[in-house]
Amino acid sequence: MPNSFTGPDHFYTADEDAWWSAVDKALKGASRQKLFGTTEDGAQIAPLYARRQDGPARQLRRGQGEWSLVQRIDIPDVGDANAQLLEDLTGGASGLDLVFSGAAAAYGHGIRIEDLAGLEKLLADVQLELIDLRFEAGRENIEVLALLLAYLEKHQIDPAKVNITAGFDPYGWIAANGVALADMEQAFRHFRDAIVSADQLGSPLRMMKAEGRIWHEAGATPAQELALVLASATEHLRMLEGTGLAPDAWAEKISFSLIADADQIGTIAKARAIRALWSSVLGETGLPQAAVPLHMSTSYRMLTRRDPWVNLLRNTVAVFAAGVGGADSICVLPHTQAVGLPDGFARRLARNTQSILLEESNLAKVTDPAAGSGAIEARTDALCDGAWGLFQEIEAAGGLMKALHEGVVHARIEASRAGRDKDIARRKRPITGVSEFPDLKETGVAVLEQPAPELAGLASPPADLPEPGNGERFAALRKLALEGRPMQDLGMRLDQLPRDTSYPSLGGARLSEPFEKLRTRAEAFEAQNAVEPKIFLATLGSLPQFTARATWTANAFAAGGFQPVGQEVYDTMDDLLAAFRNSGAVLACLVSSDDVYAEKAGSVAEALKTAGARHLYLAGRPGEQEETYRAAGIGAFLFAGGDLLELLGNAHDLLEARYGAELSDLEVQS
Repeated sequence: MPNSFTGPDHFYTADEDAWWSAVDKALKGASRQKLFGTTEDGAQIAPLYARRQDGPARQLRRGQGEWSLVQRIDIPDVGDANAQLLEDLTGGASGLDLVFSGAAAAYGHGIRIEDLAGLEKLLADVQLELIDLRFEAGRENIEVLALLLAYLEKHQIDPAKVNITAGFDPYGWIAANGVALADMEQAFRHFRDAIVSADQLGSPLRMMKAEGRIWHEAGATPAQELALVLASATEHLRMLEGTGLAPDAWAEKISFSLIADADQIGTIAKARAIRALWSSVLGETGLPQAAVPLHMSTSYRMLTRRDPWVNLLRNTVAVFAAGVGGADSICVLPHTQAVGLPDGFARRLARNTQSILLEESNLAKVTDPAAGSGAIEARTDALCDGAWGLFQEIEAAGGLMKALHEGVVHARIEASRAGRDKDIARRKRPITGVSEFPDLKETGVAVLEQPAPELAGLASPPADLPEPGNGERFAALRKLALEGRPMQDLGMRLDQLPRDTSYPSLGGARLSEPFEKLRTRAEAFEAQNAVEPKIFLATLGSLPQFTARATWTANAFAAGGFQPVGQEVYDTMDDLLAAFRNSGAVLACLVSSDDVYAEKAGSVAEALKTAGARHLYLAGRPGEQEETYRAAGIGAFLFAGGDLLELLGNAHDLLEARYGAELSDLEVQS
């Protein structure tokens, strides 16, 4: 049956001027600027965009059809890890991301193997030729790679038929840890040696990774993440000059990994921007154009420990955006990743998030869904401009290593993080389930109980190994792996060489952590004192006068773990004071309309103080009455745009002082 669209003619023929005319009527004299926003990178977000017709739809993914559905495997016990990865592959995964205990992205977990026998147990019954295989092992990357290529040789698997992407990213590691080798060329020699050795075997290994995760988790904006990924890839090109490989092959040794988060348009634009940016770098260096092998992982920074079910929604938006943006492969962090080691149920939900978008929504069936979207094209252009500007600044500083050493990168990221933290504290950037709509009665989620593995002890490599050169050393490591030698005999052991500790280090935290620490602090207080943290809401006047503000206020205090009580209509002052005494609360907040405050706030505040309230709040801006309210005993004001994080922290201080609770650092950490 043909589609039928009916409606007034002016609905279909209205132009931009007519749209703005209607907007002006709705604004009733207010400025149009109210409808404009700004991205974290300072780019303007307009309320309306014209269709873009200056570029055709493009084939974004390197191959035809679907992206590769990658599942993260980070379970320490190799037997359990094997069972999980087989379940994932059977359930629809087409790729694996093996995260070993040495990786920064292991978040305290990670696969633990000792030798080739351990790797064989991990990969038992896996047909490597049929999947995309990614791995990240941090300082043990060389050892794992040697074991993996030895595994292929032992099991007579043609290396040319196994798609391997390694996680070698020295620049992110240096930025995160604040330390580098005094002579980085010693590391580069090992990298080049391994790359050449794998190439001699015919392996399509992409060993060097331009990784966005470290920068994103440290607080980078999308443009900063793109610039730093681009700078890392450029440094990889410089390092590859010394391999003896043909320049045409250099780009084929590099992979790209970006973070997908719940900013849908921003994530789509980021995926589109990296292709244009990398094309510009290759063009400027005179190298042939090459497709970007783009992997995207959902953001750990955006995950919450509180109400983690909301993470399912965040992940869905992120995967949708990554798919529309044209990612070649996508990995979804399970929704309980921030709580602990995810169980099989959480991993299945992560897998099915992608499967549904692929199989039921057919998201990969459209070549370039975002083509022509004015909003997305404008964001992409803005990201390209911002990222290219920072990339040029890094290059002008002498490259990424020097920019890291001089603090150029850290200063930019820390400034961005500080602005974001301020917005989170003031709930200008709300976090659902944590700073907005918290559930104080939520039940916990199941996670796996496995001890966090420890890295292998340091040891000197065998003395008779050849020096790294044209693949000889790595070939010798592979031979040792075949002989069953432990991993500690296979490494570069660069950490035993002179190091430069003068680099600044990047911090990093999930966005929700500050509020989650308050919730943990509330739980520790209750456990120690057998008293639930409460805030008495002294609601004044009738329901219409206080309901909206009371709902908002209760939500705000609950974000800090305070149970709001007392939301009722009180006929008399005596009724209100009796309810306060019966509540057991020592903190109270006056809640009503500004008109009621003008009439009653002063007298009610004085009465509550007399009744034993240790500290009083007022919900709303005090305006010209602030001095009067403070004189009546009101100590703080709760309003939209205020620093809620600071207010709630002070409330905990007052509560703990009242009960003499001296909580340890262990009790308040999240």
